Amino acid sequence: MKPLKSVFTILLLFFIFSELPGQTPGGGITPEVLIQLRNSYQNTPSDKAIRNAINNIDINQLTINNNNQNLNDTYFSNKVNTKSISDQKSSGRCWMFTGMNVLRAKAIAKHNLPSDFQFSQNYTFFWDQLEKANLFLQAIIDTREKPMSDKTVEWLFKNPIGDGGQFTGIANLVSKYGIVPKEVMPESYSSNNTSRMQMLLSLKLREFGLELRSMPTQKTKDIKITLADKKNEMLKTIYRLLVLNLGEPPTEFSWTQKDNSGKPLSTSTYTPASFFQKFVNEDFNNYVMLMNDPTREYFKVYEIEYDRHVYDGQNWKYLNLPMDEITKMAITSIKDSTTLYFSCDVGKFLNRDKGYLDLDNFDYSSLMGTSFGMNKKQRIETFASGSSHAMTLCAVDLDTNNNPLKWMVENSWGSSYGFNGFLIMTNEWFNEYMFRLVVEKKYIPDNILKMLDQKPILLPPWDPMFAPEED
Repeated sequence: MKPLKSVFTILLLFFIFSELPGQTPGGGITPEVLIQLRNSYQNTPSDKAIRNAINNIDINQLTINNNNQNLNDTYFSNKVNTKSISDQKSSGRCWMFTGMNVLRAKAIAKHNLPSDFQFSQNYTFFWDQLEKANLFLQAIIDTREKPMSDKTVEWLFKNPIGDGGQFTGIANLVSKYGIVPKEVMPESYSSNNTSRMQMLLSLKLREFGLELRSMPTQKTKDIKITLADKKNEMLKTIYRLLVLNLGEPPTEFSWTQKDNSGKPLSTSTYTPASFFQKFVNEDFNNYVMLMNDPTREYFKVYEIEYDRHVYDGQNWKYLNLPMDEITKMAITSIKDSTTLYFSCDVGKFLNRDKGYLDLDNFDYSSLMGTSFGMNKKQRIETFASGSSHAMTLCAVDLDTNNNPLKWMVENSWGSSYGFNGFLIMTNEWFNEYMFRLVVEKKYIPDNILKMLDQKPILLPPWDPMFAPEED
């Protein structure tokens, strides 16, 4: 009789607790709620059809809005003549390609270089990785008195190195190390496919970080010297790993300058610094990063702690502005034949076949029977949206009242992607998913330039709005 009694007891308890909606502590799903959920789904013929379709086809294919005529509109009233499309391959170096595309457009125009001329992304990437390794190791030394549970220490070990970045990286790296033509230090497998190298570098840097933290804690001059010497020994290991994967950066090289028809003009010997001085010679203090972040107060300058590529460089700083202010400066720059560093949440409502970004590209609501109604501020606050990819803003289509209808960017995913390597976005999409724009000071009104004099508000590096561009 004992087994029967046990079964009876279990059944009795089940029925007792199933009558109590609040029986699960902490807001769990009760049997009563589960019954209500099951009863709410009617399993209609249309639901069956939708379920069968979703089981076999990508949702984006099912929701393409065939009534959207914007996809065929590729005319632009104002366009900067850009050159050959670059390709970052399987790497997160969009920020680097974008920054260099802005610089090379100027170099080609100024020096009448061939349209396919490019700077070496691999050269700059080498120094980026070495500098990021040093930034991590020195930050570990600076924070070694703090516990491992400290938020900054935790963030450092979570993010020892990466291939993503933003415009201050270009500014600091090119100013410090110069620049070289692409053929002088071409791409390698590891520069085009960065994930394996990144994994190994991250693993080694975390190991080094623990070693630095475990060294004696006495605050003496000898200990500080020991820490610095130890860090330099660690950097030798990192340097070797980088050379094995990317090649060794040249200190001097011979290069033949050609005109836009391919005719050789002169052959000279350069250093990366002298090549920068002749073909770029850019004062990066003339560039200002603007941000549209509706979660924070506008017309304020913000600085992100530890968000830089070079330890002795500058943290990422930006001026937060409403979209209408940013739009006016972007139009002014493009009208003056100057491209801009631009970043956005590229994956949202992107028609990959057409290379078109439009809020009306996909009708998710009709398929799913529910709306998706968060605004830009709410999406940022809930981690639903943030800047993920950098591109070169190069065109705008204006109506008769000088209002933007759509924009175009030069991408770095190869010429076969999108619209001949470009992406086109409606102004509505631009307003919702554009986040960062780097503008030269000459295109910024004086009243806004004066705002840069204010003391920046310091933000932590783990803020979701400041993840590096890396798509």
